[in-house]
Amino acid sequence: MIEIGKTSLTPIARDELVILRHAPADHGGRLCGRTDVAACLPAPARLDPLRSLLAGCDSVSSPARRCRETAKALFPKRDLVTDPRLWEQDFGAAEGCAFADLPDLGTLSLEKLARYTAPGGESFADMAARVDPALRQLAARVRQSGPLVLVAHAGTARAALGLALGQPALGLKFEIAPLSLTRLRCLPDGMSIIATNEGAAV
Repeated sequence: MIEIGKTSLTPIARDELVILRHAPADHGGRLCGRTDVAACLPAPARLDPLRSLLAGCDSVSSPARRCRETAKALFPKRDLVTDPRLWEQDFGAAEGCAFADLPDLGTLSLEKLARYTAPGGESFADMAARVDPALRQLAARVRQSGPLVLVAHAGTARAALGLALGQPALGLKFEIAPLSLTRLRCLPDGMSIIATNEGAAV
């Protein structure tokens, strides 16, 4: 067992696809999906348990700066591999808006929330459909070659959870903390959920 904070985590299995949300974003209290902000990384020693846990996994990162910086902090000796399909949801006109100024969407049903689109952006359903082929391809890679960690976004993790559940909108039911793990088992007929929002280091 490996201790991260107050959580004990089991070793990563050979058939796991792990999605690690990037370190907290330097967003200044504003919404950033495609806005390319830096990561607020913890002290290097605080990442040691997470680095040890993931050492046996291949890694792929979203091209977002906050993901690349997190990946380099966790895997400093590796060449950085990025996949543009893993980008966070594009919030269009809402990009850069203060959180306090965003519309209250809490009254929408889950399906309507998944389809909600800010002007010029994409809905969660659109983003999930964009990420879906990448997740399926990477899951197939896991089945052939072993465990893989994706350093990506909350939206990426939610899209993967929706895919595993067979209903993309259900991914919106999950909270995904910075530096937390979403662990999925890659099966011949899909994915099962091992754990969510696990092991946040900060």
